[in-house]
Amino acid sequence: MERTTCPLDCFDGCSVEYTAGKPLRGEKEHPVTRGYLCPHLNRWFEHPRLEKARVKGKEVPLSTALEAAVSALKDVPPHKILFYKGSGNLGLMQGVTKLFFAKHGAVIARGSLCDEGGAFGVEEGRGLNLTLSPLHVKEADVVVLWGRNPTVTNTHLLPSLKGKTVIVIDPVAIMPNAQLHLAIRPRGDVYLALLLARICYMEQLEDTAFIEARTEGFGEFKELFLWTPIRTLAQHCGLSLEDVAQMLSLMKGKKVAFLVGTGVQRYAHAHVVLRAIDSFAAMMGWLGTRGSGVGYLSDSGAGFTNPFKVTSKEASLVNVDFSAYDVVVVQGGNPASQMPLTNVVRERLGRTPCVIYLGLHENATSDLAHIVLPAKSFLEKEDLKASYGHHFLGRMPKIEDNENALSEHELCSALMDTFGYEAPASEDAYIEAFLASGAVKKEGRWENRLYETWPYENTFYTPSAKFCFLEEFDDSLDGEGMWLIFAKWPRALNSQFFTHHALHVPPTLGLEDGERIRLSSPYGTCVYEVENDPRLREDTFLLYSGANNANAITPSFESEEGHSAAYQEMHVRWERV
Repeated sequence: MERTTCPLDCFDGCSVEYTAGKPLRGEKEHPVTRGYLCPHLNRWFEHPRLEKARVKGKEVPLSTALEAAVSALKDVPPHKILFYKGSGNLGLMQGVTKLFFAKHGAVIARGSLCDEGGAFGVEEGRGLNLTLSPLHVKEADVVVLWGRNPTVTNTHLLPSLKGKTVIVIDPVAIMPNAQLHLAIRPRGDVYLALLLARICYMEQLEDTAFIEARTEGFGEFKELFLWTPIRTLAQHCGLSLEDVAQMLSLMKGKKVAFLVGTGVQRYAHAHVVLRAIDSFAAMMGWLGTRGSGVGYLSDSGAGFTNPFKVTSKEASLVNVDFSAYDVVVVQGGNPASQMPLTNVVRERLGRTPCVIYLGLHENATSDLAHIVLPAKSFLEKEDLKASYGHHFLGRMPKIEDNENALSEHELCSALMDTFGYEAPASEDAYIEAFLASGAVKKEGRWENRLYETWPYENTFYTPSAKFCFLEEFDDSLDGEGMWLIFAKWPRALNSQFFTHHALHVPPTLGLEDGERIRLSSPYGTCVYEVENDPRLREDTFLLYSGANNANAITPSFESEEGHSAAYQEMHVRWERV
């Protein structure tokens, strides 16, 4: 039996036990994994993967495809090369390829299709973005799931919810057993945070000692939540004052942990959403105090030295024009499915002279690629995983051999050698240096050194070492029609593994399952087959991430801060086809 770590883009970061010829198993002794795995890893060997390299649609030996890729890179000036890295694998060593492209003078796509808008807001207020792990959540009395569905995205958190008062804030009724569900209006999260702060201030529930000792800017935040009338705030978040009062009654005098997901921040003002939630929690003394806090997708590299941080020419990962480049290298991503305005993305990729794809699975992007390089799986190369959902780090040793696939380190080494650049260090050297820069070993496990105390118990990581409140917020709620929101499907991880293609609609629209409707947004139109979903608000449609044409009509601009996608910054209209 060998031990490794799951590489997937997920909160859990599971510790995995491998025995040749048998299904993967979760390590029973791991404090988070607790002996079980999610469906993706339980059926890992059943998911088809890329087995043969291709050049222009023809299967070829891996060496031939690598030679074709090298030739393509040699034939164009560096500024006409784009490197686009996705998040199909979150191992540390996935970043090594940046060393070549930066050294060569190529353009590297920067930004995020996921969480960086919200992360920017967290870092504005706290300085660093640290998580609340399942072990932290165990100490809370009340857990508020705000735009986060652990039954799908964080199943190893569920045992920590037992015996807790669980409050769900989401346009979708995701957990029927929760004590309270607030069906918030999409894009209403900032207004709910301000409304909660307003009511608590009126009832003198704020933690004055915490505010005075550990924060700055509360006066400006107070002006912000006092400026808008209570009923207007309630209207903007789509909730009744009775619902909000019930929520506050469940939290009063308790240790409260807020677990926030990406669903709240897929808007232009993503950074403000997280900053507002943090500010309410700080006002109540629920940040940096044992048993309480706000957990988001943390910066798993916080406290470490990143060996692959480079300076390079940059383009936006959210809306880059692929056709402006002669060679596009896509690693571990699927922009033809996951980027906004996918019809435009596919058309531009189709006009790119050479698309090189390095990945594990076939997808919409590999279908368009001129050169396909099978990537090695997490069982076939050396790597390290730092989770964004807890503070443990897991080694990923090479367990299996695969001569028909490339690791990212092997690709980088081959390119560095071909172009006459200094070879990268060994995988072990990078991993050991990373651990030495910010980890500590306890009882045989590596942990992030920043979590030796409760997150933010001793300090915030801002210049003043204090939490900085949200001070201003300018917003417009203009727009008519339905909201279109996105969520993870239990059998998929974005566009990996399986896909679910139906548009979920509220039954109040009177549509039949299987009926086809056309959605129109300011960015385009697309036809979808519908499925009725009684969990939805009456003003909301839902698509699962990775669904066919999920992003055909989504906006392609970046968030105001954080270089993140703003998929939900729109209303849609619908009509029967």
